[in-house]
Amino acid sequence: MSPIEPEGVRGQSTTRRWRTVRLRTLLIWLAVVPTVAMGTQVTVSAQRLLAQAQELRADVEAAERIGAPLYTLMVDMQAERTATAAQWAGEDGSEGELRARRAATDLAAAEFRRLADDPSRSFGEVTRQLDKLAAYRQRADTRSGAADSTLAYYSEVIGKVIQVYQQEFSHAEDAELAQASRPVVAMLQATEMVAREDTVLALAGPSGELSFVGYDQFVSSLGAQRYLHEALIVPHLAEGDERFYERVVGSADWQTKTRIENAVLSGHKDTVSGIKVPAEVAGWSSAHANFSVQMTTLNIDLARSVLARGEAKAAELQSEVAWLIGGSGGGLLAVVVVVVFTTRSVLRRLHELHVRTVTVAEETLPDVVARLQRGQSVDLATLPAVSGDRDEVGRISDAFARAVAVSVDGHRQLAAERHGFGLFASGIAARTGNLVSRQLSLTEDLQDTFGHDEALLAQLMRSDQLTVGMRRQIENLLILAGGEVPDPHTEPMRVADLLREAAAEVEDFRRIERQALDETSVEPSAISQISHLLAELLDNATRFSPPKAKVVIRAELVADGLSVEIEDRGPRVSPERYEEMNGRLHQAPPYSVLAQNAHRLGLFVVGHLADQLGATVTLRRSVYGGTCAVVVLPGELLLATEAETPREPARREPAPRALPAPEPAAEPAVEPEPAAEPEPAVEPEPLLLTGAGLPSRRTKTPAPAAVPALAARPAPADAPARPALPERVPQTHIADQLRAPRAPETPVRPDTETPEEVADAWADYEQGTQTVEEELRRDQP
Repeated sequence: MSPIEPEGVRGQSTTRRWRTVRLRTLLIWLAVVPTVAMGTQVTVSAQRLLAQAQELRADVEAAERIGAPLYTLMVDMQAERTATAAQWAGEDGSEGELRARRAATDLAAAEFRRLADDPSRSFGEVTRQLDKLAAYRQRADTRSGAADSTLAYYSEVIGKVIQVYQQEFSHAEDAELAQASRPVVAMLQATEMVAREDTVLALAGPSGELSFVGYDQFVSSLGAQRYLHEALIVPHLAEGDERFYERVVGSADWQTKTRIENAVLSGHKDTVSGIKVPAEVAGWSSAHANFSVQMTTLNIDLARSVLARGEAKAAELQSEVAWLIGGSGGGLLAVVVVVVFTTRSVLRRLHELHVRTVTVAEETLPDVVARLQRGQSVDLATLPAVSGDRDEVGRISDAFARAVAVSVDGHRQLAAERHGFGLFASGIAARTGNLVSRQLSLTEDLQDTFGHDEALLAQLMRSDQLTVGMRRQIENLLILAGGEVPDPHTEPMRVADLLREAAAEVEDFRRIERQALDETSVEPSAISQISHLLAELLDNATRFSPPKAKVVIRAELVADGLSVEIEDRGPRVSPERYEEMNGRLHQAPPYSVLAQNAHRLGLFVVGHLADQLGATVTLRRSVYGGTCAVVVLPGELLLATEAETPREPARREPAPRALPAPEPAAEPAVEPEPAAEPEPAVEPEPLLLTGAGLPSRRTKTPAPAAVPALAARPAPADAPARPALPERVPQTHIADQLRAPRAPETPVRPDTETPEEVADAWADYEQGTQTVEEELRRDQP
């Protein structure tokens, strides 16, 4: 089913139909809904603005009514706190000052209680704190407890007063008024910090000594008031207020204040009982009395300016409500007309965009991607182009066109990279394959020349087998690069011969047991690919099986073609692991996956070959606990085997057993196969001999000169029957890129030995073979 279905597609879910209908309904109803929505919005906005105006007027009225008494209460509480500290420190004349300050505080508190009668305001917390004033005055008179706790009560009451200003008169719902009221609250806090400094210095008394706690309070208050002035007051002052503030901080009294603060910070002395402040603090009281009056004037001016702005803002809101109600009625009709026209236009363009998108996604883009993967050119006129429209629907169309262009460019770049990598890999494989082919020819020449040396012959056979494995790995590189393994065969090949050829490609070929249960042949064009596929599976089976375990490969005809099973005795594999490996066999992975699994590329090669042949490869658990690989080749690759005319071989001798390498410790010894277990459906073939009397690999084309027939020499009666060596056709699977002309080599001298000399050499070879086999039997446990 298409990922983007047109309307009315059968089987469309109810939820999807509902969503489609709902979107269309919303677009159509845009002509009706704005009328109701706009009326509702006007009503809600008008009510909100009127409520905000009423709140502003109420705040302004409350501030005018109770703001001044509340500020007076705060100033009197600060003065009483300082007088209390002076009396506690034993300052001369502090009793009369304290009585005067307490009387002023009582008057301010009574006025505040009379006016703070609104239960909805946060004045109750201040009233509850004032109820404790008499108790703390008694503690101060009797000096019970610590001075710090008594003075902390006054600081708490003053903090509640500042909190009332911040909550009730900051106008947080209006950004402009909140910005204007911010320096007012900050100024109150800064004034409180300076008053706390005054209290701490008064507590030092005539001795000029502070406790450690008192000194910490002075330092923290000093830092807080300087931060408030620099960060929260000065940047938010109006032009006129800023000039007044500059006059205050530029006065002599403020400079004296700053000098005394710096002297306390840098000129104090630590004593056993506390901190000794410098003598400069004597001028603090007079300076504080002067600049505090100026700061009070600035606070009052700031508060009045905020109240004036609040009143103006309330009037502005009421005027805005009137304009809103009057203008919305006239604009409603125009909105309806515009919405109807826009809705019809959007619906039409969205439908056209939907049709174009579905066509590109379901027809154009898959065809373009398929052509790029096949290496064909693409007609850019078939792809959507960017029109440059500035409206929303046009931008969506352009965005889709850009997405398609990016996708096509990505597929084009990926195809180019894949093709380039294939050429690069083919070039490397051609050079390496040329060297491998020359090495195989050299090994064969060495076998012909030095075949009389048994130890050297074993090493040469070992080197020959490893070189064949190298050639197979080079062909793996070519296959993964996107190439194919050319097949030079021109005649069909029997299945038994095909299994033998695949086994000969494996290093540990002695452990492979072949069973061709049906007699049939394979098309010449698929021989090399099938042989390479089976060789990879056999190599994997021998490497993951115990050293002495057999690997069985059997082939038989089935309903779908030819079934080839490769069964090993390897370790157990979990079902999840089988699922992962079969996934590699059934789909071609990207290069990133190949790079992450560079040490396990055999399954990928098998998957590529199976895809080229139209075969299926499945891995499953065998009945013996190992792994069974089932390869099903399609019937199109098979031919019925025709009756062959028996050929009279030049010499029919039992094939000699390949000599093992002389290092039995590095490679497990292999038991000789008993003569009583011949391979099913495998007929002995004529043995071709080299000039030195050694078994020769079959060549791709007939040799220019036939090897003369040798007189058969009977084998000793007591000699065990030896299985035939695996016969490999050199350069059968080699790709065309690897068939570069070899460098000219020294021509081999003609064979001058007589038949009798060749027969003697062959007898020596048999005797050496028997000697090595006897040594291997003695070495086995």
